[in-house]
Amino acid sequence: MNAVTLMVVDDSMVFRNRIARLAGDARLGVKVVAQAENGLEAIHQARQHRPDLVTMDLTMPEMDGPACLEALRTVLPGARILVVSALSDRSTALRAMARGAHGFLLKPFSDEQMVESLQELMA
Repeated sequence: MNAVTLMVVDDSMVFRNRIARLAGDARLGVKVVAQAENGLEAIHQARQHRPDLVTMDLTMPEMDGPACLEALRTVLPGARILVVSALSDRSTALRAMARGAHGFLLKPFSDEQMVESLQELMA
């Protein structure tokens, strides 16, 4: 069986590196195939690498998360997307879900919360 592939989209290198490290957790068996620091880069990487899963921040330069979410639904119709954001109001999460996200995780998150969120995304 091929490993499940993941693209990490966040304008913070600290968060990208942390999510990539946590995705390597033995319970997940996820392979990070791409990282992007903004929505435009994410679309390009998505076309090139065709990841199964995407974690995405909402607040980014170039193209923000909501616009990128809509574009990814076209580029990667089968991908499952987890929004990872510091925007904590309920309406933000609901709008992200309406645009095609499959889950929402609030920053800051614990290592365990990220692993569990990725497990749920793959279920």
